[in-house]
Amino acid sequence: MSAPVVKIAVSGKGGVGKTTIAALLAKQLAAGGRRVLAIDADPVASLGAALGVEGHAEITPISEMQDLIFERTGAKPGTMGGFFKMNPRVDDIPERFSAACGSIRLMVMGTVDSGGSGCVCPESVLLKNLVQHLLLRENEALVLDMEAGVEHLGRATARAVDLMLIVVEPGARSLRAARMIRKLAAEIGIAKIAVAANKVRGPEDEASIRAALGDLELLGTMPHDQALIEDDLAGRAAYGRTDMPEQVRSLLQAIVSRAELG
Repeated sequence: MSAPVVKIAVSGKGGVGKTTIAALLAKQLAAGGRRVLAIDADPVASLGAALGVEGHAEITPISEMQDLIFERTGAKPGTMGGFFKMNPRVDDIPERFSAACGSIRLMVMGTVDSGGSGCVCPESVLLKNLVQHLLLRENEALVLDMEAGVEHLGRATARAVDLMLIVVEPGARSLRAARMIRKLAAEIGIAKIAVAANKVRGPEDEASIRAALGDLELLGTMPHDQALIEDDLAGRAAYGRTDMPEQVRSLLQAIVSRAELG
């Protein structure tokens, strides 16, 4: 049975575990039979390590491929304003400039300067077009590991994202960041927003998170897991040496199901 196209953007305050959840989500989608494009759009690129992609440290970020950016947009990286193509060809980029890990392909965007209304620069244009125009076939998915914000998407691609997933942890700063991300997402037209909570130590943590989120939809929680911490410290893929808890599997399935609702 074929599965619908799914595009999920993952955001959250630094350190909450959004990259771990993005990696596990990509694996969940792949395990369900989809071909997955995982895009690392965080300036501190670590999605490759979380996925366990061999040679991830040697992947050249798209933002550093000056010849490619010039070829596709007609402008050099770092150009702000001016004239360049706003709809460059992108269909061949994932295949040519990504690393494969089973049915998951990893592409690293690198640092892209951005502003509150979306960066008007060649690098950002390429990313926006990748999100908006790729993966139009069944049984394919995109997982976008973002920095803490929504500037990478901009208004032009708001409709192309099936779900903005905000990752939080117990703590006031993380929950304030979630509310700010929600506000920014709403301003650019992203209405499909939900939350996943990480590092949850028990019912009291979950209750405090739910109370702080208000009407923001909480899809589920991940426990504070020493195995994940050890994998991260060792540079291994998430749950590289231990089985994934059923609680985590349930959360990942809830995220996929919410995205499929569109």
